Amino acid sequence: MTKRQKGWVHSPSRQPKPKVPEDVKVELKQRADVLVETVLKPTHVKPPPEEARFNYIVDIYTKWYRSYFYFCAKYHCPGPNAIAPSFEDKFARLEYVGEESFNLSYMRHTGRWVEIHIGLYTDECLAVVKDDPLFQP
Repeated sequence: MTKRQKGWVHSPSRQPKPKVPEDVKVELKQRADVLVETVLKPTHVKPPPEEARFNYIVDIYTKWYRSYFYFCAKYHCPGPNAIAPSFEDKFARLEYVGEESFNLSYMRHTGRWVEIHIGLYTDECLAVVKDDPLFQP
């Protein structure tokens, strides 16, 4: 078996992510919270079942983390063998890419984010989260 020769390779640096302007953060948070309260919560948050054996959604909310904006669902774990009484699961992510546009991703069952839409504006992102079943909890 022969040894591979090692050598230097030029690797251009990654461009830093643009900082999210405060007014964009506030506007997106307000509009997304309206979507959550008027559409997502009435559709997905139901009263607990009488004989709860499986996890169920108790709350849906949004939050910022660095240049990412997440739609999150809080689940309650009723079983006697539950590790924790509840847990959070992120189901949609908007990544700020500059000039008030976002890349939209959903959380796949494998635990990886899958970027579906690139360079959408706020209105378009919220419409996709509202209508596309991939972006539902």
